[in-house]
Amino acid sequence: MKKILVIITVLVSSFGFSQNEALFDQGNTLYNEGKYAEAIEKYDAILKSDKHSAELYFNLANAHYKLNNVAPSIYYYEKALQLSPNDKDIKNNMAFAKNMTIDAIDVMPEVGFSRLMKSATNTFSYDNWAYLSVVGIILFVILCIVYYFSKSTGKKRITFVSSLLFLVLSLVALAFAFHKFEIDKNNKPAIVFAQESQVKSEPNLRSEEAFKLHEGTKVQILDTVNDWKKIKLSDGKQGWIQNKDIKEL
Repeated sequence: MKKILVIITVLVSSFGFSQNEALFDQGNTLYNEGKYAEAIEKYDAILKSDKHSAELYFNLANAHYKLNNVAPSIYYYEKALQLSPNDKDIKNNMAFAKNMTIDAIDVMPEVGFSRLMKSATNTFSYDNWAYLSVVGIILFVILCIVYYFSKSTGKKRITFVSSLLFLVLSLVALAFAFHKFEIDKNNKPAIVFAQESQVKSEPNLRSEEAFKLHEGTKVQILDTVNDWKKIKLSDGKQGWIQNKDIKEL
């Protein structure tokens, strides 16, 4: 019975993969023919099957860009960049899409130790920092064993110093791993989808307007109260926006 279930699962997965491949090819053909809305329908059908890839998001963003759909194009470029952060084509196309936005928001530069720490932490992912920490501990243990069984004074000195060095490196990697985890956990970007949205000073319609935002602008979500999100812009401005006006990445 188990074998039958496994075979059925494999067949269903294979069928789903083939179907998505066909939809992707159909979407690409429609895109090349200039039928961008029809291409989007094909790409969306793949997303509904819970299949995601940088290529899919990239093509979907391109199709929206061709239709001058500002917010969706930037949203899907951002999604593609999350899966393939070093892809130059995605970055270049997203730069073109951002030229269609209205809001000109300066980026508040980080300076000093904070900038240095963030840059160092973002060198690797959380998992990679954790792996480095584990490797450091393993090497530390190996060198401790070598130190214990060594009879040569010179070898003992070298293994002792080396073991301490790997222990320190392991602890540093572990610290970076936790720091990277905190950065990723607090990173909650979203894209404004409303053509124009009033950002309030408090989470209610009666409060004063802090500023306006337009479609395609990227924000960071800081807090949630009922149907409102507290957001922060890259220039440091903060305010409250209605849930319906933004879409989280």
